[in-house]
Order: sequence, then structure tokens, then C-alpha cells
Amino acid sequence: MILYTPPSNPSYAAEATAYAPALSDSIVLTPDRLTTGVRHWLVFAAAMVLVSVPVFIQAPLVRYLPWISLGLTPVLILLAMRLLRRSATHLWGDLLLGFTWTWLSGSIYWGWLRWEPFFHLPIEAIGLPFAIWGIARQMGKVGNFFYLGSLFGTVVTDLYFYIVKLIPHWRSLMQVEGESVQPVFQSALAQINTPWGTSWAIVLALLLLVVSILPLRRQQLHWWAFSGAVMSTILVDSLFWLAAVMA
Repeated sequence: MILYTPPSNPSYAAEATAYAPALSDSIVLTPDRLTTGVRHWLVFAAAMVLVSVPVFIQAPLVRYLPWISLGLTPVLILLAMRLLRRSATHLWGDLLLGFTWTWLSGSIYWGWLRWEPFFHLPIEAIGLPFAIWGIARQMGKVGNFFYLGSLFGTVVTDLYFYIVKLIPHWRSLMQVEGESVQPVFQSALAQINTPWGTSWAIVLALLLLVVSILPLRRQQLHWWAFSGAVMSTILVDSLFWLAAVMA
């Protein structure tokens, strides 16, 4: 701590008193700005990680143990509620609560309905009415916007499957294992590498990129959660494309 002793001259003392509030404000606000900036990027990074969790952790679990995946949903809700009760962890509880909708829908669809692509979006949107209700009442905005960002990324990805006519490959992939996966991947990749498939991949990737970048201009944390969720869709889709190429 630095102590300031004003000079004995009355004019200097008055001047020091006049500038004291401004000096105090600058000292207090600077660390706050840094803390706010870090918090925004942490929410963005956490949103990206949470979108990846269903792909890399839930997918293998739900394929063989769907009931365990579904049973983890109330565990996640209880954990989120516990975090929400404390001011220090309220933000992360909010985000986790929004994530539970993606976990629940993933457990239901990939556990029992993955053979039918037409059920994918309706199941993924299971939490949409609740998210809209919460946002309308200014409740849980970070988690709800995260869920909307994740759902938006899913819509764009599924749209590509429909436009490029990859739905038959989706169905086939859900019914084969082991070495039988490679021919399906190769057939799907041939469809993607056509001028039609490549053009739409570029268009929709740019759409995801623009939608993920624009919210970063806003200061509200819920927009950063939305942005991170959409941005992560680009990463996950790229990894799927890489897996098809290497198959």
C-alpha cells in the first residue's frame, strides 16, 4: 500500500483533495475491467468446451450405456442448483443448467433414436420453450443463450446434411461398426467433395463464423456464451470432416 502525504501548502492540499476521487476511481476501475475481460473469455471458452463434451464424452457413453447417460441429467441439475446458490459460482451454475438441456436431448436421441435423422432436431429442441421462457423473464440468460447457440449450430449442421443429401449415410453409419464404417465415410466424403457439397460447406461455415463473432462486440456475458457455443460447432464439424478423410 502506498501512502500519500499532502504538502503543507494549502493550495496543494486543496488540489490533492480535488483530484483524489478521480485517482481513486482509476485505481479501482482498472482491475475491474481486467476481471470483466477475463470473465468474458472464460465464459466463451467454457461454452466451447461444453459443446464438445457431448461429442467426445457423451457419444461413446450413450451408445453402450444410454440409461447411465440419461441418469446423469438430474445429477447435473443438482450440481447446477448448488452452484447457483452461491454468488461466487452463480455464473457457472447458470451455464451448467443450460448445458443440461443439450445433455438430456443428446441422451434421448443418441441413446434410442439415432437411426432416424428426422427426429434429431425435434429432440435437440426439447429445451427451446424453457429457454425462451427464461429469457423472456430475464432468468438464466447465460445458460439459455448457451443452449440457443448450441441449438443454432446443430440446425446449421443438420441443414448441410439435408442439402448435400447425406441423410442415407447418416442412417448407414448408425447401423455399422468396426471396418464397415470406412466405406460409409468414404461414400459420404465423395458427396462432400463435389462442387455442390464444397460450396455449401463454405457458405454455412461462413454463416457460423459471422454469427459467432458478432456477439463478441457486446458486453453481456450471455452473448459470449452464445458465441462460444456457435464457434465450437465449427471446430466439432471440422473434426468430423477430418475423421472422414482419415477413415
